[in-house]
Amino acid sequence: MHTISERFRTVDRPSSGASLHTLETLVDRVSLNGPGVGTDRALEEVDTLVTEHAVWYHHPDYLAHLNCPVALPAVAADAVLSAVNPSIDTWDQSKAATLIERRVLRWTSDRIGFAAGDGVFTSGGTQSNMHALLLARETALEQLLHAEPTLSRPEAAARLTVFAGASAHFSVRKACFLLGLDDRAVVEVAEDARGRIDPAELDDHIAALAETGSWAMAVVATAGTTDRGSIDPLGAIAELAERRGIWLHVDAAYGCGLLLSPTRRSLLDGIERASSATVDFHKSLFQPVSSSALIVRDPRDLRRIRWHADYLNPVGDEEPNQVDVSLQTTRRADALKLWTTLRAVGPAELGRMFDRVLDTAAAVHAELAAHPEVDLVAPTDLSTVLFRVRPLGCSVEESGALVPGIRSTLLDRGTIHVAKTVIDGTPCLKLTLLNPDVEVTQVLDAVDRIVEVGRELLSGEGAGRSAMVVQGGHP
Repeated sequence: MHTISERFRTVDRPSSGASLHTLETLVDRVSLNGPGVGTDRALEEVDTLVTEHAVWYHHPDYLAHLNCPVALPAVAADAVLSAVNPSIDTWDQSKAATLIERRVLRWTSDRIGFAAGDGVFTSGGTQSNMHALLLARETALEQLLHAEPTLSRPEAAARLTVFAGASAHFSVRKACFLLGLDDRAVVEVAEDARGRIDPAELDDHIAALAETGSWAMAVVATAGTTDRGSIDPLGAIAELAERRGIWLHVDAAYGCGLLLSPTRRSLLDGIERASSATVDFHKSLFQPVSSSALIVRDPRDLRRIRWHADYLNPVGDEEPNQVDVSLQTTRRADALKLWTTLRAVGPAELGRMFDRVLDTAAAVHAELAAHPEVDLVAPTDLSTVLFRVRPLGCSVEESGALVPGIRSTLLDRGTIHVAKTVIDGTPCLKLTLLNPDVEVTQVLDAVDRIVEVGRELLSGEGAGRSAMVVQGGHP
C-alpha cells in the first residue's frame, strides 16, 4: 500500500508515455512457467509493469473518457472484498453482503423514484443494458404470444423491434444481436441538433409498426450520451411509452450522478416512469470498477430469468439470494464499495462532487466559446467538451485532419489524455470531465497546450505530423 500511495503522491502526468512496443516487450519477457520469485519480488514487478505505466484518472491532465478518480472509502471496501472474497450469488456464501446489496439497490430505486423497485449489481453498463433488454424481450414475447398464440417463439422474436436514438450506446445494438433478434430489430430514431431523441419522430415510428407486422419490444432513452453528454426528453418519451404500453429503458450509466445533484436533478424528470434503468456508479459516483446496476420498477420483472439449481437455490428455499435475478452466478459483493462511500461521505456530498464536475464543464464551454483557436462542436447536458483546434490561418478541413495527430502526439508524450470522436461527420477532440478536484484554470491550461500541439503539427514542427494534414484532407 505504501508503494501505490507514493505513486499517487508523486505522479506528475497522466501516463508514462511508454509505447505499445515497449510495454509488450516488458510483459512478454516475464516467464509465467518458471519457479516462483516470492511475493515481494512479484509485487515489485507489478509496480514496474502496471503502476509505473498506469493511466492516472486523478491527474488533472486526464480528460479523455468516462473514467473517474475513486473515493478512498470505496478503495478500502474493495480491499476488504478481495481479502474476504465473498460470492454474492447465495446467502450461505455471503451473509450480510447479500443484505447490503439489496439495501443499496432499494436506496437507488428510491432515488430514481420507483415506489417499490428492485435491481441487481452488474459488471457495467453494457451488461445492465443487455439485462434490461432481455427482460423487455421476455415481456414482449409473453404479450405477443398471448395475442397470437399460433406463433412459435422464434417467429415471435423475429417480429420484435427496439427503438433508440442514433446516439444510444453501442451496447443496445450489441444486446439485440446477442438476444437473437432480427438484424433490423433496432430502429434509429431521428435526433435534434443536440443529439436527443425527437419524441414526435419516435411516435411516428411506433405508429408505423402496424403496417409491417412488427411488435414494439422496448424504447431505449439515454440520460447522458457517451459523446455529447446529452439527455433525451425522458418525460415526453415516458408519456409515449406508457400510452402505447411499451417497455421503457433509460440508460443513465453516465447521468446517474444527477440522482444526487442538489441543482440538476430535474434533468432526470421522467426516469421514475421507466420500466428499468441502468446506473453506473463507477462513472458518476466515484466508485472503482466495477460498480453498475440494473434497477427495475416492478421487482417481478427480474424473476423472468429465474433458473433453479438444487445446490444453489432449490425450490421452496426461503433464504435470500441474488442468483435468481442475476445473469452471473459467482459475483463480487460490489455494493459494499458504494455502501461504505455513502456512510463515509454521505449522498449530499457525492451530489455536490458531481455538480462541481458539471459546473467546471459549463465554465470551460463558456471560456472556449471565445477562444480564437478553438471551435466548439456541440453543447452538453453533462460534462463533455467537444471541440476542434483551429490555429489562426487553419482551414476547417485542416482542423479536422489535425485531430488524430494531436491525440497521438499527446499520448506519445504521456502528457494530456484527450479522446477523439466524430460528430455529424466531423472529427473532433473530446474532453470528459469527471474529476471534482480539477479547476477550470487547469482544464483551460490543458486546452492551450493542446492548441500548441495543433500549431506544431500544422507548421510541420511536430514529429507526428500527418500526410493528411499536408494534403488538407480528412483522416
